[in-house]
Amino acid sequence: MDLTGQIIKHKKSIVITFMIITLVSAVAQFAVSVNYNMVDYLPEDAPSIEAMDLMEQEFDEPVENARVMIQDVSVTEALNYKEKLEAIDGVSSVTWLDDIVDLKVPLEMANEDTVESYYLNDSALFSIHIQEGYEVKATDNIYELIGEDNAIAGEAVNTATSQKMAGNESMYAGALLVPIIILILILSTNSWMEPVFFLTAIGVSVLINLGTNIFIGEVSFVTQSVSPILQLAVSLDYAIFLLHSFSDYRKEVSDPKEAMQLAMKRSFPAIIASASTTFFGFTALTFMDFGIGADLGLNLLKGILLSFISVMVFLSALTVMFYHWIDRTKHRQFVPDFKNIGKRVMKFRIPALVLVLLMIVPAFLAQSNTTFIYGTGEHPDNTRAGQDVAAIQDEFGKNMPMVLLVPKGDRAKEEELVQDLEDLPNVSSVLSYVNMVSSAIPPDYLEKSMTEQFYSDDYTRITLYTETEAEGEEAFSLIEKVHTTADSYYDETRLLGESVTLYDMKNIVQEDNKLVNWLTIITITIVLLITFRSISIPIVLLLTIQASVWINLAFPYFMDTPLVYVGYLLISTIQLAATVDYAILFTEYYNNLRKEMPAMQAIKKTIDDKIFAIFISASILSSVGFILWITSTNPIVSSIGLLLGRGALLAFIMVVFLLPALLVVLDWIIEKTTWKANFFKGK
Repeated sequence: MDLTGQIIKHKKSIVITFMIITLVSAVAQFAVSVNYNMVDYLPEDAPSIEAMDLMEQEFDEPVENARVMIQDVSVTEALNYKEKLEAIDGVSSVTWLDDIVDLKVPLEMANEDTVESYYLNDSALFSIHIQEGYEVKATDNIYELIGEDNAIAGEAVNTATSQKMAGNESMYAGALLVPIIILILILSTNSWMEPVFFLTAIGVSVLINLGTNIFIGEVSFVTQSVSPILQLAVSLDYAIFLLHSFSDYRKEVSDPKEAMQLAMKRSFPAIIASASTTFFGFTALTFMDFGIGADLGLNLLKGILLSFISVMVFLSALTVMFYHWIDRTKHRQFVPDFKNIGKRVMKFRIPALVLVLLMIVPAFLAQSNTTFIYGTGEHPDNTRAGQDVAAIQDEFGKNMPMVLLVPKGDRAKEEELVQDLEDLPNVSSVLSYVNMVSSAIPPDYLEKSMTEQFYSDDYTRITLYTETEAEGEEAFSLIEKVHTTADSYYDETRLLGESVTLYDMKNIVQEDNKLVNWLTIITITIVLLITFRSISIPIVLLLTIQASVWINLAFPYFMDTPLVYVGYLLISTIQLAATVDYAILFTEYYNNLRKEMPAMQAIKKTIDDKIFAIFISASILSSVGFILWITSTNPIVSSIGLLLGRGALLAFIMVVFLLPALLVVLDWIIEKTTWKANFFKGK
């Protein structure tokens, strides 16, 4: 007995085993920790990470990652608030004016710029550091302490906000998505129970995937938000292929078990081809240096594999056990047959070709000139986090700290460097021993408490406060200027801070982009070459889907909106890997018909017979994307959603209009470059 027979024979054991594994996985997923800190996904040899490690070894006081503004307070009241902030669990340091100037001396005698960096118009601004892992707890306690009228902003707040929203938003997205998918599936099937079978099979694989993350130990917030929904959308086709084949064979064979065995054998090539392109496309993500891509790629690979096994083994066994439920819940076909659609579509083949050819070059150029965001972007204005950022900036301006580490020893050189740094554009102030204490006083003469924030045994720490955003042209240009200035004085310099981390992220992900794109195209090309045994068909299919990717990614450029780079990087792989299935399904069916009839006749019939199946698949993937976009406040997840939703629709349009035109126009080339094409020779 072959494998299909074994699955049918042991159907009860299989269904029970899968249900037990699913229940265990559903519980295990709660033990998987989620990482919301993008910095952790930079490679260990990234300059900012090496600088951070060095500073942690040399200095006790960390770089600030949040700012707290208290309004309408005296200096005494501000000092009282400082004590309360220091007492909050997870807050490791609080810096204010008393750490920089002697408050026993009248403020009028201190440096005006220095004072106004911390105390202005009766508002006090504290620089604080919140320990990793305490972001939510600490920010909640700070909100409680400062109330509605005051503000907190910074990297730690961004992490806490993402963490609080992620769980609720995933549930909200799921609650919106499942009814939409059920509705789409009801319209595409003839039984009320078939959609339940589809979603059960893929739902089981999604839960097992989430549960088996316990062996990885930790996943990124992007993976946690995107992976389950994306896995559902991408692999639902496998279940549809299998049950449609089963339904077809039920009309020919009386025994449901035999019908399922035949369906498994017939749908296997289509499912394996579909899974392979997605699998190898996602494999490319695992080669990224930036860990979020690798984290998501590994999770999706595992998900595709589990979905494939779940459909071929679990769904087959489940359907044979409960096929009578499908029979009892039959309903009439809600959607009429698509007849003569192919005839109408093919009237537009030349305009479609011309239009895409005119669009493809501008789209390619536009998508490579889009303005990118490398971090998580800004919080919406209607959120507390967004309003707090605006309130602090209105009072104190932009203030992005950077820390420069240079070798200790030569205070005269250090003084010159500090003066040069103060003269740089967008540097509001520089905090160092030579300008806060004095270059004339040897540090050894003073108490350690006065010098420890500036000197370790081997390094000098200089803190720059800049008037730039966390990222962007101004911020990145300033980082390069600081590097150049410091390097002109010292052979070894280290720079760290939020802006510097994002600068590294930019350089790393841009390199990743080239690697991932080429790996995706090469691996998918290999799968297509094996599937179609043709040189030209893979080119036609990749051109069709890649055109939709470029047009999709060109939208932000023409709409003059910045695009989160991680979303751009992931979607160029995900859209290609997930939607090339439409082109495979279409072309495979067309090739079989082409052996029996002329090209034009075959293409019209293919459009008539397959447009609905492709539309169902594209509408599910598109719904997933748009719901992620609508429900997520996290800019990375939201941008992936928008690009995915729009990309699936564009891929559908390309497969319906561009692909048929290319297949017919290039018919003679395809015939000559396909092994054993056996195309019909008549007219």
